[in-house]
Amino acid sequence: MHERSSVAELVIQLKQELNRYSPGGKLPSSRALVERYRVSPVTVSRAVAQLTAEGLVVTRPGAGAFRAERRSDAPAPGDTSWQEVALSADASADPVPRTVDASGVLVTLAAPPPGVIEFNGGYLHPALQPERAMAAALARAGRRPGAWGRPPSEGLPELREWFARGVGGAVGAADVLVTAGGQSALTTALRALAPPGAPALVESPTYPGMLAIARAAGVRPVPVPMDAQGVRTELLAAAFRATGARVFVCQPLFQNPTGAVLAPERRAEVLRIACEAGAFVIEDDFARRLVHEDSGPLPDPLAADDRDGVVVHVSSLTKVASPSLRVGMLAARGPVLERLRAIHVVDNFFVPRPLQETALELVGAPAWRRHLRTVAAELKGRRDAMTAALRLRLPELSLPYIPAGGYHLWLRLPGGTSETALLAAALRAGVAVAPGRPYFCAEPPAGYVRLSFAGVAGAAEIAEGVRRLRAACDETLG
Repeated sequence: MHERSSVAELVIQLKQELNRYSPGGKLPSSRALVERYRVSPVTVSRAVAQLTAEGLVVTRPGAGAFRAERRSDAPAPGDTSWQEVALSADASADPVPRTVDASGVLVTLAAPPPGVIEFNGGYLHPALQPERAMAAALARAGRRPGAWGRPPSEGLPELREWFARGVGGAVGAADVLVTAGGQSALTTALRALAPPGAPALVESPTYPGMLAIARAAGVRPVPVPMDAQGVRTELLAAAFRATGARVFVCQPLFQNPTGAVLAPERRAEVLRIACEAGAFVIEDDFARRLVHEDSGPLPDPLAADDRDGVVVHVSSLTKVASPSLRVGMLAARGPVLERLRAIHVVDNFFVPRPLQETALELVGAPAWRRHLRTVAAELKGRRDAMTAALRLRLPELSLPYIPAGGYHLWLRLPGGTSETALLAAALRAGVAVAPGRPYFCAEPPAGYVRLSFAGVAGAAEIAEGVRRLRAACDETLG
């Protein structure tokens, strides 16, 4: 059973048991709960913490956990309807009204209900995360001299150097800023390069989190279609001419959601087209450390081939390590670096030093290389298991491309299929999938779903999830 699922189930059971206690009554000890419900001490601790956060339980150090006192009647809420006017008052003045819509991102962040198989996740399953190595790295980092002091705003020099080596080319440590994960880096880059009201070219389909960043900043995303070899460069050139855009956001390696890799002959074309347009390329290199065992040699980042400072490079440790290890980077050369640094400092001051020290300890340990090899083998095995199950049980879902990296598959639905109906049926059948609509900033050409194979326990759970999805398709496609 997933740790998260067992925590949720224990919370439900403890809520039912709370009714047996008077307010202020003491709950059984953690040891007693472990024995009664046959769960781990960690599960008990997390369940009690959730009940505490919900105000149902109070804990007293050295005494235990107690049912919370009944709350007195809360005062009637005030009238907040004035906020609708305040929040929309500037809409008429904005050339592109800002919309803050996190729904496409929350699909991959929200945990499904207990018992539901998670094909919509955006992170590695806990069994694939290097928890022991991270715990050891955190302990060593805490003992480093000055570990709790203020770091340089650009990041620790050693960490900047490590990130720079991963980019290659002319990028050095002085060109790197350490950020609070990849999402923060993308936000900084887009704010630096596209003022409110400006267009920004994006791959179509593309990562919903980036579309959310653009719209929240009042930037207008303009789609550029892709095929199995990445962005179509003839359409990219036409989009630059038509819009006057000064930025193009792309994921050249194992693109989200298609898994495509930008073809070698198109790499130079992208840089040439952007340079002639006087534009920047934001390269989101999120999946380089999520390579599969059978991928073969990887192409260098676009930034490694960039001589003219066109590319702003983004990468992160989060996807391959843990959702909570939010350490990423921005790399750029030329005057744009100062603007990126200024926005980064204004927004964040700096990334907490203990987190940076932990990242340094982690990537410098022998366990890091072992972890990367394990992830490469596991992702390949899970990809193959999901691909085989889909071909066997759901041949009507088109799988045009099988990636050699990343953590998901992108499937086209039969014509006329309702994404909304299929997602609802899938959830009723006990499997959560990600809809395709949020990956498009304009009208999608068809219905799609994205299935993640990284957030599940293994091949057996993948097979069961596809079986449940078959039941949902029988309900909606028939």
